[in-house]
Amino acid sequence: MPSTPRIVLWGGLAAAAGGAVLCVIGWYGISGERFAERQLPYLASCTVPGAALIVAGAVLCAGVLLTPVRPAREPTPPPDEAAAAAPSSEEPPLRVPGGTLAHRPDCPLVADRPEAVPVGDADLDPCPVCEPWPR
Repeated sequence: MPSTPRIVLWGGLAAAAGGAVLCVIGWYGISGERFAERQLPYLASCTVPGAALIVAGAVLCAGVLLTPVRPAREPTPPPDEAAAAAPSSEEPPLRVPGGTLAHRPDCPLVADRPEAVPVGDADLDPCPVCEPWPR
């Protein structure tokens, strides 16, 4: 099944081609008439609608060609809440001396800090980055 942009592109090309045919028919009809009052029906029925179709086709084609295409993504399944709440390790939470937050041992805020110590019985808030609770 063709995608919508492809249908719009082909529709725009068909409209532009139909408009060009109408303009040629209108030009041919006007060229055979000597008086302006006999040329007006060709202008009204072929040339003006043909020009409008050419413009409409050009707008449709430009709209399709200038619109960025987003790749189709498969919907991602919702994360498993049990896996999201599972601790990253069995080690106790850590804190920085003088700090007010408890961190998981693999938290980037305390991972490479040798001064980080276990929380113990201290009443600390959970880190907003690693979210060590519930344990």
